[in-house]
Amino acid sequence: MNWNVLLPLLIVCSSLIPGVLIFFLSESSIRTRTALNLFGAVLKLLLLILVYFGYRSGQEYAFTFQVTVDLQFMLRIDALALLFAGLSSILWLITTIYAIGYLEGSPNRRRFFGFFSMCVTASTGIALSGNLVTFFVFYEFLTLTTYPLVVHRGTQKAVEAGRNYLFYTIGGGTVLFVGIVGLSVLAGEVEFAQGIHLAGFVETHPLELKILFFILLAGFAAKAAIFPLHGWLPVAMVAPAPVSALLHAVAVVKAGAFGIIRLIYDVYGIELATALSVLNPLAFIAAFTIIYGSIRAIAQDDLKKRLAFSTVSQLSYIALGAAVPGMLSSVGAIVHLVHQGIMKITLFFCAGNIAETTGLSKVSELNGIGRRLPLTMGAFTIGAFGMIGLPPIAGFVSKWYLSIGALDSGQPWVVMVLLGSSALNAVYFLPIIHAAWFAPPPVGGWADKRPNRRLEAPWMLLWPPLITAVVSVLVGVFAASWWSPLTLARLIVERVYFML
Repeated sequence: MNWNVLLPLLIVCSSLIPGVLIFFLSESSIRTRTALNLFGAVLKLLLLILVYFGYRSGQEYAFTFQVTVDLQFMLRIDALALLFAGLSSILWLITTIYAIGYLEGSPNRRRFFGFFSMCVTASTGIALSGNLVTFFVFYEFLTLTTYPLVVHRGTQKAVEAGRNYLFYTIGGGTVLFVGIVGLSVLAGEVEFAQGIHLAGFVETHPLELKILFFILLAGFAAKAAIFPLHGWLPVAMVAPAPVSALLHAVAVVKAGAFGIIRLIYDVYGIELATALSVLNPLAFIAAFTIIYGSIRAIAQDDLKKRLAFSTVSQLSYIALGAAVPGMLSSVGAIVHLVHQGIMKITLFFCAGNIAETTGLSKVSELNGIGRRLPLTMGAFTIGAFGMIGLPPIAGFVSKWYLSIGALDSGQPWVVMVLLGSSALNAVYFLPIIHAAWFAPPPVGGWADKRPNRRLEAPWMLLWPPLITAVVSVLVGVFAASWWSPLTLARLIVERVYFML
């Protein structure tokens, strides 16, 4: 067995093994726990960099284990897997640093960081899965490992949020399992290979293929928070800020969106999905979710809940772009998988900093907060402008490709949805920015207290949002560079999905 076979498994185990070891440490083993977390995060990133350059030189990476005669556990690295795994590993490293600072002195850190590593293991496994069965294993493992993070604080609200979270995600997983079984009965084992397994069943089983598509879609939509399966996400904001950041940028919702992309492009294939006429219903549902999430965000006074409904809206950009059958819209969908993660994690980091340093969690309480936390609110402003779609931040690049892709595909109504969403984004983000920078701070309370430190927040809380805010700008300004997410998204679409 050579290294090319082992590397996908090692990438998954780079967070699994540290996570298991953390559970055996005592609560007081802070340095050892921190070292294991950072070692796993750095190792995963280094392994992915190694695989990236090997993949570009034409090497193949696949690990298979025959479970039964007709069932394989398969990890395989392709360009889309590299994109999603790269996003997960980079943001995991940054979030780990943030979480160490955020949870300093709090109880049950061993349990938190153990499941934290398991959560990233599940996300990486989802990225590297080579077939639907393996994808399902990690998809459900993600549910089990994120539940303890959602209920970490142990309050009544946290327990209720966890129960709600399980209801949606386990329900979605059950539906997904039904779809996978049905598709396997119809067509045998389904690997991620541009719909080649299903093309031969169009003439004999078109109705079955349509029904199974929507069953699988429903299973992914539960985690992707597509209406009406979005209800768990705003409630789960009771979790600590690092968990919220992880849920919105790397793990659960992104796993659902990634599953939708795999379903359309790798299970069915864009040509087969178009021929079956299953994409238009998805496009309409995604468009409705985009507007619905934005409208609901406007009414939220709790900052994290406003950001949560923003995620409900923004994640459906990915589904909408994937549902518009064109090369440019596909690029927009795939690159937004990365861009949304970078911008949204910035916003949640900033919300956590505000709550930790001032105790504020309501939008109505943020008057003048920019004077107290200028760096934090500067990063928040960049993330918010990116979500609105202002150039040159990453969000503009995503919306540009989604818009011109829709026009190129003869669906101008999509552009109207995107413009309406951007206007609504401005309605719920700009008042926060205006109040933070231009409204006078309240007299007394946090406004009259000065921190007993040179920085506005501990460096482990301050540097992560500053880094991700800068990256949000850089991937927009240098979108045409060889290293940018846009360039990789274009290569995926042109060379894999549209065979140009």
